[in-house]
Amino acid sequence: QVQVGESGGGLVQPGGSLRLSCVVSASGFRVNAILWYRQAPGKQREWIATITRGGSTNYANSVKGRFTASKDNAMSTVYLQMNSLKPDDTGVYFCNTLGNDNWGQGTQVTVSS
Repeated sequence: QVQVGESGGGLVQPGGSLRLSCVVSASGFRVNAILWYRQAPGKQREWIATITRGGSTNYANSVKGRFTASKDNAMSTVYLQMNSLKPDDTGVYFCNTLGNDNWGQGTQVTVSS
């Protein structure tokens, strides 16, 4: 069973930065990739980034060049560095593995002046 927990969100001005953390707890399960998602107000949750155990990353076009995913060696904590934030980045950010029905509470990111 995999459990995840997100933190690090907050209120930031446009152009600012935030670093989100995702704590991953996997009992008897090898996590090969962590995906980051966000859900903007009134919209469906969307994928924005993936980081694999080997360190490979992939990003949605909307965040490419501004967001960077990273991890510790054990993949017990995964990070999302978010730079040049825009109001459109506002939403609740989640992390998870593929196919895991256990979602964390998410962390709220609000980009506003």
